[in-house]
Amino acid sequence: MNSSKPQDADVTPIQAVSKVAELEPNREAPAAMLTTNQGVGIVDNQNTLKAGTRGPSLLEDFIYREKITHFDHERIPERVVHARGHGAHGYFQVYESLAPYTRAHFLQDPAVRTPVFVRFSTVQGSRGSADTVRDVRGFATKFYTQEGIFDLVANNIPVFFIQDAIKFPDLVHALKPEPHNEVPQGSTAHDTFWDYISVTPESAHMIMWAMSDRAIPRSNRMMEGFGVHTFRLVNAEGVSTFVKFHWKPLLGIHGLSWDEAQTLAGRDPDFHRRDLWEAIETGNYPEWELGLQLITEEDMDKLDFDLLDSTKIIPEEIIPVKRVGKMVLNRNPDYFFGETEQVAFHIGHVVPGIDFTNDPLLQGRLFSYTDTQLLRLGGPNFHQIPINRPINPVYNNQRDGFHQHRIYTGRVAYEPNTLAGGLPKEAPPERGFVTYPDAESGPKLRDRSHTFMDHYTQARMFWLSMTQPEQDHIVEAFSFELGRVETVTVRARIVTMLQQVDATLAQRVADNLGLALEGQPGPTASTEVMPSPALSMIGTGNGTIRTRKVAILAADGVDVDGLKAMKEGLEAAGALTKIISVRLGGLVGAQGGPGLPIDATPKTMPSVMFDAVFVPCGPDSLEVLKANGDMLHFVMEAYKHCKPIAAAGYGVDLLRMTGIVQDGVPPQDGVLLAEKGGADKALAQQFVQAIGMHRFWMRADKMQIPA
Repeated sequence: MNSSKPQDADVTPIQAVSKVAELEPNREAPAAMLTTNQGVGIVDNQNTLKAGTRGPSLLEDFIYREKITHFDHERIPERVVHARGHGAHGYFQVYESLAPYTRAHFLQDPAVRTPVFVRFSTVQGSRGSADTVRDVRGFATKFYTQEGIFDLVANNIPVFFIQDAIKFPDLVHALKPEPHNEVPQGSTAHDTFWDYISVTPESAHMIMWAMSDRAIPRSNRMMEGFGVHTFRLVNAEGVSTFVKFHWKPLLGIHGLSWDEAQTLAGRDPDFHRRDLWEAIETGNYPEWELGLQLITEEDMDKLDFDLLDSTKIIPEEIIPVKRVGKMVLNRNPDYFFGETEQVAFHIGHVVPGIDFTNDPLLQGRLFSYTDTQLLRLGGPNFHQIPINRPINPVYNNQRDGFHQHRIYTGRVAYEPNTLAGGLPKEAPPERGFVTYPDAESGPKLRDRSHTFMDHYTQARMFWLSMTQPEQDHIVEAFSFELGRVETVTVRARIVTMLQQVDATLAQRVADNLGLALEGQPGPTASTEVMPSPALSMIGTGNGTIRTRKVAILAADGVDVDGLKAMKEGLEAAGALTKIISVRLGGLVGAQGGPGLPIDATPKTMPSVMFDAVFVPCGPDSLEVLKANGDMLHFVMEAYKHCKPIAAAGYGVDLLRMTGIVQDGVPPQDGVLLAEKGGADKALAQQFVQAIGMHRFWMRADKMQIPA
């Protein structure tokens, strides 16, 4: 635990320590003997104390009472939003000193590794909801810096639904399950949410992101993070620079198809949490670069939108993202509740050199986060829970309260004083937090700046920045969500809102809903709004296939040599392979010899859990596969979801049987064939390149596949 002794304000900052090491005294391995909470040995943990063998249980059974009382109180209130989450430990390291912009110590020295804990989450669902629902994702990072805690409480979408925090309770009440029947769970596809959006035009930009592939990420490891708000960086001379925070995943930005997301919600509701856990356990540590968009106060006035408006972004083509450091997650928690569930983030946890702006949504969050932890974690001492403690010494005159862990000595709990030699003293300006002296004046009023009133330009920019497949997915998302809305007038109002964004978008959604457009047609391609290509997910990343999962479909009689050649080629490029067969056990190859271990069947690991599929050669293997409906569905579903597929020799016949390959017709993009024999190096190299492209969304015939 942190030292309880007063710290002289003139001492130098402590050296960085590992947060994992700091947590070590709180870890406990199983002991040899079962005891009560008071350390009394328990002789019988199977039977309550009774008056006779068949008599009533006795109230004096303190062992039972202690055990059941603790059990009855094991659950704490879940978060109102972001209840469903998972996290990991890691570190952050800056590339070069950012002293020209900020005095924050952890952004100065490239040799210092700052410990971090990151929690990923969905917003609307309860703790028991599925990972792959269409939703905003939380991306909250706790930096254990030498100067205290800095929490970057980010989302995977850079804007928000509302501009002022006073509207947040209404937004959440609308998007949560409807209060009369508690339906639906973890979904915005219902009347109250879309009713609220339809009468809240400031949400137009955010709802375009929420209906895009950004809202159904392939993995948290392949997801961007954004600080949403505009913050300030302040250097040692007191000079302020506005900043937008970004997390850029080194694996690129990739999403699921909506059909995949729905299937995974049933087949593996823990898909994202399992993915992160397994990546770290296998040493495939997730990595992001921290990016900053930096803008001076003078340049802020040159923008055609208000920098304090959280429904707006700064296009990267206007202000490039400066990548300043890397974060690596390299350790899973030991205890989910003690770390991931009890971790408490707060947008107001900043360190010297990072400050706030007058963004009205940010200002409201500065109050709300502490307030919610008081209820959820039982009182004002939640910062003493091990996962929430800073690594530098903490001392102030706060005392008592629920769950006070520290034993304070001495008679003084106030400042200033003489009885304790004046300690603890106020920090000198160069050591402590100094608020940026922004000059403010004006009348008291409830109003919003006119500079916040353009709700549709950036929504249109987002639409125009999408590729054709991404636009198709947005149309499909609006059509699905609004198709679940029972109130026709709500559907119609949303379509009217979309008319302000783009005429083609509105018409396509209206056609799918059987609605007629009314009024002005809305902006068309000739309406001048410059797209931002950086907003598209297509083509992001550097082509790596590291940690991509490839299914190899095989049965007895497979060409083992060809299977092994492909498996080795994929794994050499960083992919993870699994052999999927009709049963578990060993796989006997056509060449004989020892069998290969089978990893799973299609019932336990369906195609939606993989990024690509390979079907090796082998006539006997083919006969087994084509007689199994699950195997046929596996390959057809992967094709429909636009994943790379490779086949060799007799494996091509399986694709031919499903209609994926047709005689006389060139195969669609991403379908790679070696018809005359087993897998060779050329096929493996082509397959690696195809997997690096992630998906082949433009397959013209994918909707004809019955999967």
